[in-house]
Amino acid sequence: MREIDIHVLDKISNKPMRSWNPFSKQELIDVIEKCNNSSALGLDKLTWNHIKSIIRNKDCIFKLIDITNTCIDLEHWLSHFKTLTMIVIFKPNKSVHDSPKSYRPIVLLNMIGKLFEKMIREHLQFHTISNSFIYYSQLGGLKQRSTTDTSVVLTHIIYLG
Repeated sequence: MREIDIHVLDKISNKPMRSWNPFSKQELIDVIEKCNNSSALGLDKLTWNHIKSIIRNKDCIFKLIDITNTCIDLEHWLSHFKTLTMIVIFKPNKSVHDSPKSYRPIVLLNMIGKLFEKMIREHLQFHTISNSFIYYSQLGGLKQRSTTDTSVVLTHIIYLG
């Protein structure tokens, strides 16, 4: 068996520990505005449209933010947000249904939990990029890291080569 050289990891500088900033009203609003109103009902029988109506009430929006911040502070994700239901449907235009490829699983989650997960994802992505925690050539699935950015990086690598 060949030994793998992992000294590459020694070159990575340690970053100072960062505290978690509490969620803001604007973060919740920014996340919910991007959600598609035509998506299916969640497990809690809510849609994004319902949640958008709920957060118009100032007390409700701050209660949602408090719940999210409390989950982070306590390092506990409520079991209510972990519950899901999976529905399996036939894919359209498939004449034979004897193969797993003929079906599409649809997972229904609690919409409030999905909202909180979206907020956490946005929060983490902002802080990891703004604090340079992600290597500069990491492009996949990150904001402001488009195919144009990928092309620029590849062009630069080719030019250096």
